[in-house]
Amino acid sequence: MNETAKLPPDDYFRDHFSGVSEDGKRNWFYPQKPKGKWHNRRVVFTVAVLGILFAGPFLKFNGQPLLLFNVLERKFIIFGIFIGPQDYWLFGLTMLSFMVFVVLFTTVFGRLWCGWACPQTVFMEMVFRKIEYAIEGDAGKQKLLNKAPWNSEKILKKGLKYTLFLTVSFLIANLLLSYVLGVDELAKIIREPIADHIPLFSGIVGFTAVFYFNFAWLRDQACTVVCPYGRLQGVLLDRNSIMVAYDHVRGEPRGKLHKGQERPEGDCINCHQCVAVCPTGIDIRNGTQMECVNCTACIDACDSIMDKVGFQQGLIRYTSENAIVHKTPKLITPRVIGYSVILVLLWSVLGFMVVSRSDTQTTLFRAPGSQYIENKDGTVSNLYTFKIFNKTNYIVKPTLHLDAPNGKLVFAGTPDLTLDGAGMSEGTVFIIIPKTELKTRKTKLRLSVYQGTEKLESFETTFIAPEE
Repeated sequence: MNETAKLPPDDYFRDHFSGVSEDGKRNWFYPQKPKGKWHNRRVVFTVAVLGILFAGPFLKFNGQPLLLFNVLERKFIIFGIFIGPQDYWLFGLTMLSFMVFVVLFTTVFGRLWCGWACPQTVFMEMVFRKIEYAIEGDAGKQKLLNKAPWNSEKILKKGLKYTLFLTVSFLIANLLLSYVLGVDELAKIIREPIADHIPLFSGIVGFTAVFYFNFAWLRDQACTVVCPYGRLQGVLLDRNSIMVAYDHVRGEPRGKLHKGQERPEGDCINCHQCVAVCPTGIDIRNGTQMECVNCTACIDACDSIMDKVGFQQGLIRYTSENAIVHKTPKLITPRVIGYSVILVLLWSVLGFMVVSRSDTQTTLFRAPGSQYIENKDGTVSNLYTFKIFNKTNYIVKPTLHLDAPNGKLVFAGTPDLTLDGAGMSEGTVFIIIPKTELKTRKTKLRLSVYQGTEKLESFETTFIAPEE
């Protein structure tokens, strides 16, 4: 016997994924068009988010992009801070800080990010779904259109919808690559022949196909099947977390509304409007569920019904389990304090590391197998190999100086010490020091790297001399 069949109806959702039917086929959701004060707020917020997203690649600081995530060349710029190949520890610390922030934010505010700011939700619900409503109509009309034969009306509407889907997917693909490569690199494909930029053009085509597949077919399953964030709710949320929740104390037991009769049931009239507008097909009245992205559509739907029947709004609202059951809303808990302390410590360390890091990183070692050389003029020479890494995203022209003891540097050949952004220069150099400055067999040398009169960094190495 199927174990699901043994479960009480109220607990059936715990052993059932709304996106899949009993026969294992996908349930295609047709959510009703949302409307209300929360949806209006999301529209305003979405305009701001999309404005920031599309303006981001064009924003620059000191001639550099404000945000750049070039994984191909291992170059990252986060709010003007350049992180090159030599600073992976800094990138790792930044990502760790971000993860702790996500944990803290989720503990306090639940999946507010998912419903309001996640690009998947923003584009799916506020762009692609809007296109769908404008062309095919609300949920009922969409169902009828999909069941209708392929006549001229259906071909026209479907063709127009998927053409717009493809166009928006193309724009999103260009937006993504502008964050990866920068708008200057991306603009080359417009100004120059495509044949000169086949890899870049192939990337645009590939990402366009991925985004089209995501928003035209995958849709809600990107949140419920692909994204792991929903599954983390169980360990990140607690009874004090703020989320979209149904007030079961006020709403239960449910019952239909009958005019002129005394109502022994709760305020929920079992109209199922909260289910009809849900983009992931769940019943919010069953409690916190992995599929819920906190989009607030159910809040607007329920408030609308409450207004019509003369009940108080807020049967579904942003609240916590403790606020519903015990009437004790509490945001600052020991768990929140603990995460906050860890986050402050991480940010403090990260800030110190960013402020104190140098623009260059130099390694200088004695050449393998080389010996010291005693010169006729009373000096001793050691041969070294060096590498200078540019940890910025702009050109650096460093010079190498010997600070102590007194001596001089003689480069082998003519090394090019002009470093491009995130570039590197290497070569060999003789360090020559008078014997009078050498008191022991091993002497610590202190060197510095300058650009003009600005000292970029200091470091030490060992000099070998004959024993006296």
